[in-house]
Amino acid sequence: MVRHAASSHAPHSLHTPSRAQRIAQRAFAAMERFLHVEAFSGLVLLAAAAAALIWANSPWASSYDALWHLPVGLSVGSWSVAPSLHFWINDGLMTLFFLVVGMEIRREIHEGALSSMRQALLPIGAALGGVAVPALVYLAFNHDAVLRSGWAVPTATDIAFAVGVLALLGRGIPGNVRIFLLALAIIDDVIAVLIIALFYSGGLAPAGFAVAALGVLMVLGLQRIGAGSAWAYVLPGAVLWGGILMTGAHPTLAGVVLGLMTPVRPGRLGQPAQALIDEAAARLRSAAADARLGAAPAALLHPRRQLLQAQRELVPPVSRVQMALHPWVAFGVMPIFALANAGVPLAGDGGSAAGAAAWVTAGVALALVAGKPLGIVGVSWLMVRSGLCRLPPGVDWGGIWLVGLLAGIGFTMSIFIAMLAFTDPALLGAAKLGVLGGSVVAAVLGLGWGWVYRARQAAARTDMASAPHA
Repeated sequence: MVRHAASSHAPHSLHTPSRAQRIAQRAFAAMERFLHVEAFSGLVLLAAAAAALIWANSPWASSYDALWHLPVGLSVGSWSVAPSLHFWINDGLMTLFFLVVGMEIRREIHEGALSSMRQALLPIGAALGGVAVPALVYLAFNHDAVLRSGWAVPTATDIAFAVGVLALLGRGIPGNVRIFLLALAIIDDVIAVLIIALFYSGGLAPAGFAVAALGVLMVLGLQRIGAGSAWAYVLPGAVLWGGILMTGAHPTLAGVVLGLMTPVRPGRLGQPAQALIDEAAARLRSAAADARLGAAPAALLHPRRQLLQAQRELVPPVSRVQMALHPWVAFGVMPIFALANAGVPLAGDGGSAAGAAAWVTAGVALALVAGKPLGIVGVSWLMVRSGLCRLPPGVDWGGIWLVGLLAGIGFTMSIFIAMLAFTDPALLGAAKLGVLGGSVVAAVLGLGWGWVYRARQAAARTDMASAPHA
């Protein structure tokens, strides 16, 4: 009886995946989940930085510098441009990183921690403290006018690294601690972008603003006509990028502008998404039942277009594009940036600049390790004690200290600001060394305190569970 029932459905077995296909589907699904785990992306970033350090201090150190200064250019007729590979990474590829940052800010403003002032007040205050105190710590060590330009280097937080380290602590950490860290890091990014625009842009050329405005108008025009493909915005984005480059500001700010312009609501179509899906499904069933389908594959094009339109209706562009870019940025752009910029020679030249470089390294490292947590916890305590706001539910001062320690992981954004702050190779190398050393120490301290904090949280939960039975 069972055999007969199984055999009666034999024709349908042609449509069931084979064992190899099922294994492949599970493997790809696991890989996709793996690519969205912050802890793994942080490990890849750390591995890239370690590889750069080893390479820059190996017998092949000259090849490290030669690779990143290799000219990579374009030429059309008599016109040609050939900047270095380093330029294309730091000024080109990093625009994608800032695009994701801009979209994260846009989402938080719409529906996250920045959507209401009452909800955002504590992380905003904590982030301001986490910027001001590290800057003051750095300036306490560096009084010279040239050295003072690096005051903003230790003020930034690396979201991927900080959240990645927090993920290593597992689920014993309250969820609102992670949310608070994300909100603070995103506000920190907003401040970092403003610092770059206000303090690390040269004399601004007015002609560049006209070109940048043209790029913005092109983006608005495409949004107005309902262009939903991300590829349609590549040319306007390139125009905006070129315009900002012409102004003298850092061109990666174009990514932030585009991210902030990305719609947070799905595009409105002529009919609801569910109606489009139902109509597309009916057309597909009709096409599959047509015996002449093999001779007319064009019958599938219209329902396919309807399904793509329905996807645009269901998922807002800011979420769709961010999810699509996340693996490329986390496992491509950021590791390449680390590989190209974290290669710092550890042996100093012993010259007259050695003393100044040592103060830069010490100032940056101490500002990240001590200034960040003191600023974040101190301002948070003042705001809560004064009654301006309250701690988030489920978050105590141990959790705030954990956030403060992890916020000292500067890495990507700090190295980026260091390259804008210093033109002297010795001082730039010293600042990078301070960022790397300070970030590693902050990560170790954060992990150490995180394990203690997690154990305390588990003990508190056990005590609460046993209290009624006492």
